Amino acid sequence: MGTHVIKMPDIGEGIAQVELVEWFVKVGDTVTEDQVVADVMTDKATVEIPSPVSGKVLALGGQPGEVMAVGSELIRIEVEGAGNLQESASKPVEPVPPVPAAAPAVGAGLPREEASKPTPPAPSAHQPTPIVPREANERPLASPAVRKRALDAGIELRYVHGSGPAGRILHEDLDAFLTQPTLSTQSAPGGYVKRSDSEQIPVIGLRRKIAQRMQDAKRRVAHFSYVEEIDVTALEELRLHLNKKWGDSRGKLTLLPFLVRAMVVALREFPQINATYDDEAQVITRHGAVHVGIATQGDNGLMVPVLRHAEAGSLWSNAGEIVRLANAARGNKASREELTGSTITLTSLGALGGIVSTPVVNTPEVAIVGVNRMVERPMVINGQIVIRKMMNLSSSFDHRVVDGMDAALFIQAIRGLLEQPASLFVE
Repeated sequence: MGTHVIKMPDIGEGIAQVELVEWFVKVGDTVTEDQVVADVMTDKATVEIPSPVSGKVLALGGQPGEVMAVGSELIRIEVEGAGNLQESASKPVEPVPPVPAAAPAVGAGLPREEASKPTPPAPSAHQPTPIVPREANERPLASPAVRKRALDAGIELRYVHGSGPAGRILHEDLDAFLTQPTLSTQSAPGGYVKRSDSEQIPVIGLRRKIAQRMQDAKRRVAHFSYVEEIDVTALEELRLHLNKKWGDSRGKLTLLPFLVRAMVVALREFPQINATYDDEAQVITRHGAVHVGIATQGDNGLMVPVLRHAEAGSLWSNAGEIVRLANAARGNKASREELTGSTITLTSLGALGGIVSTPVVNTPEVAIVGVNRMVERPMVINGQIVIRKMMNLSSSFDHRVVDGMDAALFIQAIRGLLEQPASLFVE
């Protein structure tokens, strides 16, 4: 038997170090060739690290949240044959100490003593899983989105069976918990019980990158926001008409591809807004291509995949690409190329969009267009009170590059295009 050392690979683009986000194996596990053993994160994307060999895990080279240099030892595996340990010049990997149960790393799997416990079998389709609460100091693994949904539904996660890796609780597990026929007869805490528990959540992985980028953007960018109300009644009539006529053959259209088209047309008149600003070199770059970042909320946090060359796409091609990118981002499958290179960003909270928001500019861009929810309201038109579908655009700009008048005129141009949607397609 020999030892095979897997080093942190060179991911390219001059990246010298990456953050270890999550282990999918533990010491003692058997791995197969091409099995993913860990996720690491660069400044741009999450990357899966597969094992090039089969064998038994001897040691792990770091803890989730740790920043590791390219070329450092990531994991050691016992293999048949000689292995490659003799060729490795790096220092030996020390086994990762157990993570305290009171504050395990998010998404990092269970502490070593807990991970050794057998995973409970998944619930059968005919028999509900009995509620077996975790220990009081055992923190269930779940994404922020799952935790928020559980909080909103009044579910305490320590009572939910997790079917994901290392017992991670998924949305499907919440669905199963809510639909158990014997739920009302099982013992679960009520809403009027004193609580003294707390939890510590390490800021690692994507959440750390989001925090760093938001902090950097607010520190460096001279933000200002501009809000405008738009009558989208005619636009909605057009969208519903197109979906009725071509939805089955070309795909359903949401508002987003219309907004993208309006931005593309308006930017022809305001090229200074389709720009990036290198504040260290003091250089503004105006872009001919419109690469629209589509802010997308996933289970692990906010990502911004890029709709490239939106100026060259039709409504349906852009709509299809937006869906594809959003699915890739939510599934953590978006490539580095799909997450970089945007020139302006579009963000929308959909039905949760509220009345007004103040989005943060996605540096080094200089503008972000935010969409609030659509509502029906009485409006006065030609002296008559009529019901119209109204929507606000809440957009932010970098005042170092974009003047207030230009920002207002840009949003007014978008408003005119959306309120007279035929003008979107007049060349």
